Formats: sequence, C-alpha cells, structure tokens
Amino acid sequence: MSIPKIERDSFVTLHYRLAGPHGDLINTFTDKPATLTLGSSELSPALEHALLGLEEGTHTTLEIAVGEAFGPRNPEMLQWVKHALLAQLSEPTQVYQTGDVVQFPTPKGDGQYAGTVIERSDSAVLFDFNHPLAGQAVTFEVQILGVL
Repeated sequence: MSIPKIERDSFVTLHYRLAGPHGDLINTFTDKPATLTLGSSELSPALEHALLGLEEGTHTTLEIAVGEAFGPRNPEMLQWVKHALLAQLSEPTQVYQTGDVVQFPTPKGDGQYAGTVIERSDSAVLFDFNHPLAGQAVTFEVQILGVL
C-alpha cells in the first residue's frame, strides 16, 4: 500500500508554523493540529502549492521567497479610519496603540478582516490592512499527519 500524497482538493491534517523575519505568526505545534481542504483558500495559494506532493508523515521546513506567500506589500492597504467610525465599531473609550491588531466586520457583516495600528492622530488611526507577512520571506514548517 502506498503512502498518501497531498494533491489538489486533498483533506489534510497537519501541524504548521508560519514565521517571518520577526518570528512566528502561527504555530500549531504547541496546540492541536489544523485540518483543511486544499483549494478552499484556508492557506494562501503559494503555501498550498508548497504542500502538493508531500507524503503523509513528512516533517519539513520550506522557505518561501519574498512576497510569494502573501504577495507584495500594497501601499493602498494603509488606511486612515476616523475615531468616530472606530467608536461605532467598538467600545467608544477604546484606545488604540501602535502594533495593536484590530478586527473589523466586512461590509456585508459576514466575516472579519484585521488591521494593524501604525499611527494615531487627534482625529483618526492609521491601519495597515496588508497581511503581516506580505512582502516578506516566509518560513513554512509542516508535519503532515494525515491525507485523505
């Protein structure tokens, strides 16, 4: 019997760690493994592509080149949000500090997206809505536990 390999649309259980130049962003090795279906946009296309062909039982570390995992940094993803709008979306007395990651509802209210506080002014807060690893090289460590 052959060892299962990851293919497009495979159902995969794995531990994984995503790290950039400043350390880990996600690490499931310290908790329960993740289960996902390739092709369902649970991982970026570049990360899914890196998994293709890996066999069940594989434990490896892959280096993904600058900008490939989450695309280049997009300056248009830096947006000022007025304090009045922030007060409507959260606690009116909330204070935003540089580096805070804030969850925002999608326009239709069916999900969320995150922005990182970059700067504050008297009337607004500058958020970076780029993925935290956009424009960076990424270390992608994986341990494939199961493939269906």
